[in-house]
Amino acid sequence: MTSGTNAQRTIAILATDGVERVELTEPRRALEDAGVRTEIVSPGEGWLQAWDRDEKSERVKIDRRLGDASPEEYDGLLLPGGVQNPDFLRQNPAAVNFVRAFFDEDKPVAAICHGPWLLVEADVVRGKHVTSWPSLKTDLRNAGATWSDEKVVEDGKLVTSRKPDDIPAFTERAIAAFKAG
Repeated sequence: MTSGTNAQRTIAILATDGVERVELTEPRRALEDAGVRTEIVSPGEGWLQAWDRDEKSERVKIDRRLGDASPEEYDGLLLPGGVQNPDFLRQNPAAVNFVRAFFDEDKPVAAICHGPWLLVEADVVRGKHVTSWPSLKTDLRNAGATWSDEKVVEDGKLVTSRKPDDIPAFTERAIAAFKAG
């Protein structure tokens, strides 16, 4: 882990097959353009299959297996959406524990679209103000969050957003949160 605002930050991007391509690649590119290092962490090895809505898209190289990654090595966590990606990950105890550890260590977390499903499973949204893809509204409220339909919602070190159209506002707020630590 790095410290200080001038040191390069390293952000884990937790993703697996079914990730919405644009919600992974565009925030990643913006983070790297802002001088933030990223690593795609996944339960699998080699490559993951990204999607563009309901069609397969490009394959994305995995930088590190989830089993070999430790939250202590990262300054923050990015959770892209896509329906399949977070649904698969929330059924994986190692992925859920990985997410929970960022909250336990009070590190910034940014989640977009269906990404907040992992926050529900990790039981970290109680008392938080969040947004997401609209179909997650009831899940988030049932988990104790206050949900609103806004481009980006920031609550402490948690940044959430609704959908691909919100990526510019989401990445701006996520970069600021990650750089502030």
